[in-house]
Amino acid sequence: MTRKIKWIYIVIPVLIIVGGIGGYRYVDYHRTLATYRQMIADITIDEVDLSKIEDGIYTGTHDAIWVGADVTVTVKDHRITNIKLERHLNGHGEPAEVIPQKVIETQSLKVDTISGVTSSSKVILKAIEKALLNPPECLHK
Repeated sequence: MTRKIKWIYIVIPVLIIVGGIGGYRYVDYHRTLATYRQMIADITIDEVDLSKIEDGIYTGTHDAIWVGADVTVTVKDHRITNIKLERHLNGHGEPAEVIPQKVIETQSLKVDTISGVTSSSKVILKAIEKALLNPPECLHK
């Protein structure tokens, strides 16, 4: 057998393996991307009746594959007085970190999302909502 033929018997299987791995990663990425987009599209933000929220410090979290947020929300006299963004897995969504301040200013979760970082905006708002509507526990009263 000539050297060229031996070389072909080595190169072709390697190319098939590399191509298979690359193809799998491509398909897996696009499947994950579709799931992520659907998760973001499915996020709805409910309004919170602050008159029903007791004074205290509440925590909430929400994750959507590549974007996530943990928040600590302080309520005093039925008003949100502070929201601390404890964790923000954001990709390029850092500008959405103004959302907590907008919520405090308006005392509402019905604030505009930040253009270009809608996913991060929605995830932060959902974490705040979860802290107030589904509190696992109030940390301090």
